[in-house]
Amino acid sequence: MNSLPATPVFSLLGTTALLFEAPGAFDLEAQQRIWALAKEAEAWPEIREAVPGMKNLMLTFVEPPQTLDALQERLMAAWQAAVPLARSGRVVELPVVYGGAGGPHMADVVAHTGLSVEQIVELHSAPLYPVYALGSHPGYCYLGGMDPRLATPRRKVPVMSIPGGAVSIGGAQTGVSASAGPSGWNTIGSTTMSFFDPAAEPPAALQPGDMIRFRVEAVLR
Repeated sequence: MNSLPATPVFSLLGTTALLFEAPGAFDLEAQQRIWALAKEAEAWPEIREAVPGMKNLMLTFVEPPQTLDALQERLMAAWQAAVPLARSGRVVELPVVYGGAGGPHMADVVAHTGLSVEQIVELHSAPLYPVYALGSHPGYCYLGGMDPRLATPRRKVPVMSIPGGAVSIGGAQTGVSASAGPSGWNTIGSTTMSFFDPAAEPPAALQPGDMIRFRVEAVLR
């Protein structure tokens, strides 16, 4: 069994960016420290943009640095001193139709977890899910707080296209697709909310710190 890294991991993304991956357990407090680190780092003169991910932070450079030693030391010190940044976002309720044609992988989640459809729907719709980060595709929200009893491995063969609004489970996480596209997650339902509008400001409907609650609209067989 692989252990979690004791110290942050740094990875160069070409010559224009650096990825900082935080050590330790993955939870809301760790993500709030990532938010705090992003807020601090985006003010550094050598940083063009600080983009928080799931327990990681991508920094793009104004100019490619000659050496990363000073920046890495600065990030290490800032991470160690980071105080979790609580964000008071909106609570958004999403009506979800579970199962049926919009939830084609419900049976796979049932088979893996040993839970009934009713139990899966009850457990999935119970939490208030914090938005940890945006990514994967425009408007997509990575959520925390799913009941661990629902954890289901990602699909061995990805689905070539799922529609926008697909509510899915991948490993220990759940999320909602913002647009149509391929996915390796298990789709258990669907919602009609639009998560991305390039003409809006901001284009993404939700931001880190917002909260999602799934409201059961129907359960189909």
